[in-house]
Amino acid sequence: MASTIPDPGAARAEVTPPADRPGRIEAHGIDHISDAERHGNPRELFAVWAAASVNYLSLVIGGALVLMGLTLWQSLAVIVIGNLFSVFTGLVATPGPAAGAPSEVITRALYGVIGNRVNNAVGGWLVSVCYFALNLAAAATAAFALVEKIGITAGTPVKVAVIVVIAALTLGISVYGHGLIIKLYLPITLALAGSFTVVALAVFEHADFSYVPAESLTGTDLWAVLVAGTAMVASGPLSYTTSADFSRYLPRTASPRAVAGWTALGSFVPSVIVCALGAFAATAVDMADPQNALQEILPGWFTPVFLLSLVLGTISINALTAYSAGLALQAVGLRIRRTVSVLFDGAVAVSLTLYGLLVSNFLDTVSNALQVITVLIGPLMAVYATDVVLRRNRYDGVALSDETSGSPFWFTGGVNWAGAVSLLTGVAAAALCVNTLYTGPVAAALGGMDLSLPVGMVVSTVLYVVLGRRAVTATTPAP
Repeated sequence: MASTIPDPGAARAEVTPPADRPGRIEAHGIDHISDAERHGNPRELFAVWAAASVNYLSLVIGGALVLMGLTLWQSLAVIVIGNLFSVFTGLVATPGPAAGAPSEVITRALYGVIGNRVNNAVGGWLVSVCYFALNLAAAATAAFALVEKIGITAGTPVKVAVIVVIAALTLGISVYGHGLIIKLYLPITLALAGSFTVVALAVFEHADFSYVPAESLTGTDLWAVLVAGTAMVASGPLSYTTSADFSRYLPRTASPRAVAGWTALGSFVPSVIVCALGAFAATAVDMADPQNALQEILPGWFTPVFLLSLVLGTISINALTAYSAGLALQAVGLRIRRTVSVLFDGAVAVSLTLYGLLVSNFLDTVSNALQVITVLIGPLMAVYATDVVLRRNRYDGVALSDETSGSPFWFTGGVNWAGAVSLLTGVAAAALCVNTLYTGPVAAALGGMDLSLPVGMVVSTVLYVVLGRRAVTATTPAP
């Protein structure tokens, strides 16, 4: 009589292996992830966003708040409030498991198939590549100091080699993709946490906990700096409209609250801590040059470790940026593999970095341009988050993958005008309130107060609620 006991080996053989295993290049790009290929737990998202949040830029921002004239405790309040915008990063991560698609595809629901190509070209690819170049430049500067510490003169050939090596490590993570990111970012988070614990001990030993500037800000000047500082901190989490890229492999049954919560916590907690360290340090040293200033209070043996941590943190955030930039380039309509698009993005970013660091002040120009582009960040996030709420996070991933004129997300001529008008109007309203490279009429009337972020978000949200309900109802699948 044949045995009826099931063979566990046979059962294992029937299980479809993940398409994003850490040891091999991720097979998927912007295509739909089937239920059979879904795996993981929302808790994994904490380490992904924590590793990206423990970085040099957060230290700089925290120190800048004190340099802008705020007291220590005003700076800390701004850091907490600004980072609360991580709630948005968490919210727009929830469509990933629901649709089995990255943000670059999900946003077809907001702007239509053709309109979303423009969105990905400008709000996705171009901005991501610029941020990649700026972050790469910051990492390279720390690495230049590191090679000098070990006795190597950082001449032009060495600088080129350093930039290329850092970019290669970053792009290696991005090319292997989601599986490697999930695998690596927990140990990276732990390593960075250990390093910044040493930084914290040194900073707290020298910090002035009762610090107030020589001339305290009051009235309109104080409010202008508080609003500007909050926007500066908030711009980090608000720029991550791509958070569904890293949640789309989770099972469809994954709790939306857990996805949103672990993503938001991973962004919020480490960023608050590192920004706060920058603010505390600014009460003891001149954080106008954080890299050199912090070396004055750090143990001598730890300086190379600190510089290496700055490089590692920047690699972590840039790997996510390059990964999403590659998906954005595919979503623009180019029929290329994700690996090719990531490498192309990296080549462009490396070229910008080499030109900016070795030939001219081009990166200053890019940085200035990004200050203006930040008027996009608030409206982009506002429209996306509003769509998630209006749809109650119900997205049809298969339908979103259809780019033909018969797609339900073709709307009118390939454009969802409700989303496009809401975004463009929000950007225009924000532009009137800017006080960075230029002073808009609203900012001028308010004594220089820059309300571009809240105004852009509120205008886009209200318009999309009013204009977008019909389109949302027509394209939302039944529960």
